[in-house]
Amino acid sequence: MALTWGYQAPWWLPGGHMQTIYAAKLARSNVGLGMAWQRARWSTPDGDFVDVDWSDRIQDATQPLLVLFHGLEGSSGSHYAQAFATQASMRGWRMALPHFRGCSGDINLAPRAYHSGDVDEIDWMLREFQKQHQGPLFAVGVSLGGNALMRWAGDKGTAAKQIVQGIASISSPLDLTASGQAIDRGLNRHIYTRMFLKTMKPRAMEKLAQYPGLFDGQALMSVQTLYEFDNVFTAPLHGYENTDDYWARASAKPGLNNIRVPALALNACNDPFVPAWSLPNVHEVGDWVTLWQPATGGHVGFPAGAFPAHVHAMPTAVIDWLQTHLK
Repeated sequence: MALTWGYQAPWWLPGGHMQTIYAAKLARSNVGLGMAWQRARWSTPDGDFVDVDWSDRIQDATQPLLVLFHGLEGSSGSHYAQAFATQASMRGWRMALPHFRGCSGDINLAPRAYHSGDVDEIDWMLREFQKQHQGPLFAVGVSLGGNALMRWAGDKGTAAKQIVQGIASISSPLDLTASGQAIDRGLNRHIYTRMFLKTMKPRAMEKLAQYPGLFDGQALMSVQTLYEFDNVFTAPLHGYENTDDYWARASAKPGLNNIRVPALALNACNDPFVPAWSLPNVHEVGDWVTLWQPATGGHVGFPAGAFPAHVHAMPTAVIDWLQTHLK
């Protein structure tokens, strides 16, 4: 189903790059209330751990809970996490952000990290939240987290409705091959790929120090693209043959028509590294999936208002949409 969200970027922030970078780097002081977090450490079934940050303003376990899955190298300190927590709090909702392994500030214990198709991890986390929370449960995934969430919903089909009442993906690379190729080219490679690799390579080398021989450290230190990084590290550590196999099998797009829970997929058509031509159309998704594809917004950007712009428009619209599915 295709509906419209009447978003329009400020005139003084033209282009996907500016809308992306402003939201991530310059709008932090305008996020809002400035959320504090309470951290809990959960033990995983394989003997590892994940750190879950809970917003501390709402303690009522009968209110809706919003679970936010972050993007590549994200955390509860990401601008979108702060904005979502603020908007959830204003509605009286609880919010929790589970960090993917290695993203909370402490290196994880197992010989693995996280990836775009981490369906088993998403499933285990959501079931844990369901055990701990009495009220309605909603989930939002940003970028990588959104692809993993949508991939989970497509795999689970009708079973997903037993866990969540609605989900949403924000600026997610639902076609990983298209997005992976886009981010590794031209200006994107110099801005975004370099930024991601700046933290991803040291974390991978910490993992190698834990598990000598886990992968080729010399090869990893020489990588210059996310494709190369995934070939050396992400794919082999998580059961994929290589990057091509990983990107093909982990992409959520082929399974969108199997989703049987209310799902929103929001993507700006000027996202620098999620090409508009790769976005799903209404003929590629089932009746349970709503597509919002505004012309502007960048990648997890969507700044709004007069200067200085804020980043509340997108989380407000997404939570409003989720709220319509409260039972």
